[in-house]
Amino acid sequence: MSRVAAAYPADRVSLREVGLRDGLQLVKSWPSTDEKRQWLAREHAAGVHHFEVGSFLPASRMPQFADVRQMIEAVSGLDGARSAALALNERGLADAFETEVDEVVCVISATEEHSQANMRRSRAEAIDLVRTAVRMRDERGHKAIVNAGIAMAFGCSIAGKVDQAEVLRLSEACIEAGADIVGIADTVGFAGPRQVAELSAAMARLSGEAFIVHLHDTRGMGIANASAAIDAGCRVLDGSLGGLGGCPFAPGATGNIVFEDLVFLCETKGFATGIDLDALAAVRSVPEHAMPEEKFYGAIARAGPPRTLDWRA
Repeated sequence: MSRVAAAYPADRVSLREVGLRDGLQLVKSWPSTDEKRQWLAREHAAGVHHFEVGSFLPASRMPQFADVRQMIEAVSGLDGARSAALALNERGLADAFETEVDEVVCVISATEEHSQANMRRSRAEAIDLVRTAVRMRDERGHKAIVNAGIAMAFGCSIAGKVDQAEVLRLSEACIEAGADIVGIADTVGFAGPRQVAELSAAMARLSGEAFIVHLHDTRGMGIANASAAIDAGCRVLDGSLGGLGGCPFAPGATGNIVFEDLVFLCETKGFATGIDLDALAAVRSVPEHAMPEEKFYGAIARAGPPRTLDWRA
């Protein structure tokens, strides 16, 4: 069994909670490490198993992720839980492979303009970083998945339109560089369901295994786009508790798709997530208390799951 199949079985939908990483990128204040551990433990108790917990970046640049190693350790102590963390350069990769992280996420932008703004690298150099990540992992005998995420895959707020063929070319280049899994991200919420369905179907044909869809709800299309991705064959999707998040190097970026609403969507489409929606919604109290100035979103938090069905099944 491959690394990807073990982490993301093809016979079910796997949901990655990115609130502790993407969700905290734009906040003015953030939870303490103890509060993050509480957030993590309570989500795990509700049935969540995939967590992005931070980035390997200098604390001077992103102080909210200074405790990324402690958060990876916290995930390692939870039964069946898997951690993921972002690395944008060689130093970050070296630091990541000194931990027990289960998945290292590299970013490749669909446009040169965003690549320079986000990483100060060309797209070719970003793909070389994926190759470096695979080499470093193998040399160290590490077991982490190398995840290559294509940012701005549906449109770029800096460069404008993005050609689907270019996203597929970059995805194929990442696979050739050794990436175990590729993700496509609607970084600034440009896409609608038809575009998401078309690119997801093409990714399903290209990847051969799982691929990830990462959506933002900037223009209210998040849940509709997630539904389209699932219908087109995607079985791994990202969301953030309360819809927190956004890219600091993408003008106009706002929050991720609401994780609680994504769970509800999957259940209504016949994919059992094993996540208790009531318990999951209750976890919001942790970041809401820690970040009272932040706005949290979500229909499930407002209305609750229907009482006629048991979402714990």
